Amino acid sequence: MKKIFINGEWTEAKSKETREIINPYNQEVIEPVTEGNEQDAKLAIAAARDAFDNKEWAALPAAKRSKFVHDIANLIERDHAQLAELESLDTGKTVEESRGDMDDIAGVFRYFAEIADKDGGDIIDSPIPHSTSRVVHEPVGVCGQITPWNYPLLQASWKLAPALAAGNTLVMKPSEMTPLTSVKIFELMEEAGIPAGVVNLVLGAGNTVGAELAANDNVDLISFTGGIETGKKIMQAASSNVKKLALELGGKNPNIIFADADFETAVDQAMNAVFFHAGQICSAGTRLMVEQSIHDDFVHALVERVSNIKLGSGFDPSTQMGPLISAEHVNKVSHYVETGKREGATIAVGGGRPEDPHLQNGFFYLPTVLTNCTTDMHVVQEEGFGPVITVEKFRDEEEAIFLANDSIYGLSGGVFTNNIAKAERCVRKMRMGTVWINDVNLYFPHAPWGGYKQSGIGRELGKTGLEEYQETKHVFQNLKPEPVHWF
Repeated sequence: MKKIFINGEWTEAKSKETREIINPYNQEVIEPVTEGNEQDAKLAIAAARDAFDNKEWAALPAAKRSKFVHDIANLIERDHAQLAELESLDTGKTVEESRGDMDDIAGVFRYFAEIADKDGGDIIDSPIPHSTSRVVHEPVGVCGQITPWNYPLLQASWKLAPALAAGNTLVMKPSEMTPLTSVKIFELMEEAGIPAGVVNLVLGAGNTVGAELAANDNVDLISFTGGIETGKKIMQAASSNVKKLALELGGKNPNIIFADADFETAVDQAMNAVFFHAGQICSAGTRLMVEQSIHDDFVHALVERVSNIKLGSGFDPSTQMGPLISAEHVNKVSHYVETGKREGATIAVGGGRPEDPHLQNGFFYLPTVLTNCTTDMHVVQEEGFGPVITVEKFRDEEEAIFLANDSIYGLSGGVFTNNIAKAERCVRKMRMGTVWINDVNLYFPHAPWGGYKQSGIGRELGKTGLEEYQETKHVFQNLKPEPVHWF
């Protein structure tokens, strides 16, 4: 049974309760894990607080902390195959996708290890004679980190690596549905020699462990990736001590296809934008917008391709798309599609559970395309988080931009066109944190990630991702002090 990790020790939750982790491909129990609650979270926070306030981690030279973070990357690469298989078992995604995730995760740790010791602060000009003025960066303190179920270890790496490199201590709560690779990465951090209390892991539900992290006054920063409604609750709870916030709250992301785009590439990328990991991606380009003159031909080609996507086990090399995460999520996606149908959308392909008898034990939903969609529909405005594309049509560039921005979200978007000037005009007007031109869903460690509007607050990855875990301090020194004689 997997346990929680507090102050350098693996232990059962105080309640002695457990939770069974389910394989979404066949509903078999992978293994039980201990189920923590507020009591365990408080113990973990206390350990992190003590490690930050009274021990050496925060005061270590940045180069020494960077060495620890590099060592974690080495261990991830050593255990690459095991981690990938565990991630696919836990989430249902194809093992090929998980192998790519592990490469990216090691890269994230390496990136933050490499930049953390390059910041010696800045000397700024002082208007006061005989003085110096400098700006330095220091760790925030104790960080609460809450990660989602769709990319468990990847999202954990985006939080763990910069927090450690900057000198913080932390308590992580992974999704209760997919905690297994999070447990493994804490085993690797222990192996790397991270001191006791610096990293703490509490398994459990969001309304217990997560709520305690958000509300506890001994936590200085809360980083959360998940849904808008939970994000709003975290903001309210975090106000108790005005915590720093880093929130990534998803998106309903437009993918704009102009008539002058390379047709075959745009069709292929419209699928790539959505159907990896069964559409359970915050940046999925599920809101497909196609210029009117090519709309019918484009939809015809897309539907033909989508109808041939092979569903199956993530461990079958021929599988292109795995299951959804749970029966509850299957019902949610099904309700989402039925809502679209009632609103007037047409199910061009998919729209239900597969009939293949080999897939009946898994949480599968067919790749789906909804046509005749308009911007006022629920399915166009709300994040479905499943293998569902909604298709809208637009007349010209101006309308495309207007429709793309007509959303409470602003995480990401795509533009496909061979006219670079047009693409740049669109990029300047699209209110999103990331915009891809003639590509989709690309990210890398040194490019910042986050959203506009209700897609969140702050940025992960890149230099700004490190700065989220730092406080900025101005240090002024008078080199020739003397009395002022004012009073």
